[in-house]
Amino acid sequence: MVVAIQQQKYAWALGIFVIAGITDLLDGLLARVLKQKTTLGQYLDPIADKLLLSTMFLMLSIAHIIRWPVTIMVFSRDIMILIICTLLYATGTMRVFRPSLFGKANTAVQVLSVPLALIYQITLADWARLGKRWSIYATVALTIVRASITCCGLRLICVLRATKRIAANRPATRKSFLLAPTDHTPTVCAPRAAPWFPVLISPSSPLPNHPG
Repeated sequence: MVVAIQQQKYAWALGIFVIAGITDLLDGLLARVLKQKTTLGQYLDPIADKLLLSTMFLMLSIAHIIRWPVTIMVFSRDIMILIICTLLYATGTMRVFRPSLFGKANTAVQVLSVPLALIYQITLADWARLGKRWSIYATVALTIVRASITCCGLRLICVLRATKRIAANRPATRKSFLLAPTDHTPTVCAPRAAPWFPVLISPSSPLPNHPG
């Protein structure tokens, strides 16, 4: 693809890119169907996709087909995500990194931008020009959103780790379920006086002995 773009053979570059995308799709489909997923493959597959897309954006910018600010933004996002994931993995904060909805959408838009840009160079059709333009706009917008979400998530993780560290350094406090002592003396209740009204005595109860 690199040589084809340098020699301005955009049809060859488009065909190679489409074949690479189809083989990548079949590879992932077969891995799911045959249950041949590996941890190494889960890390290498997205890295290979990013390398392919980044190389295509770089070559299209060198050929003045895609503007350099777009390519620099795409490269900056990928490098930032790589650095953040490396730091999180090294510190033990996160071990599994699942792609988010914005990340999948951004990758899909980038994959769509490359063939549309090549098709426009081949045919010079209006629909290809509009598709290329709007896909580039979508790539820029989703890149900004994704970078903002990543920065906010990183800040939240740092705050949670700091809170957890502070809570771990605090001395353990023992809860006491005993009542606090008071200075008040207990109140002694006086015996209740006998009622002034006569007490009814049942016939079966013995009569009291009266003196004299």
